[in-house]
Amino acid sequence: MTEYSRRKQTRPKKGAPPAWDAKLVLALRRHLGLSQDALAEELGTRQQTVSEWETGRYRPRGATARLLGIVAERAGFEYQAASSVPQADEEPGDGHARRK
Repeated sequence: MTEYSRRKQTRPKKGAPPAWDAKLVLALRRHLGLSQDALAEELGTRQQTVSEWETGRYRPRGATARLLGIVAERAGFEYQAASSVPQADEEPGDGHARRK
């Protein structure tokens, strides 16, 4: 492996889309005043896919996640990307809160 390829692999991606979670997708859809079917049509996907995002079965990724970010910004929807950093009362890696 060359020095160039090593540096390129460790460089963070510029303009990476936010990690859209179920709550963010639902909040955006409600902000837009759209049904799941209408949002799906706007994004060029199926209503079932939007439903699966909102229930947490799957997360939007790739071009769809970027498109959701563009739609959110143009609609004036203020959001913060879901964080992979655990909160103070969570154990790293599992995303579940611990009882104290």
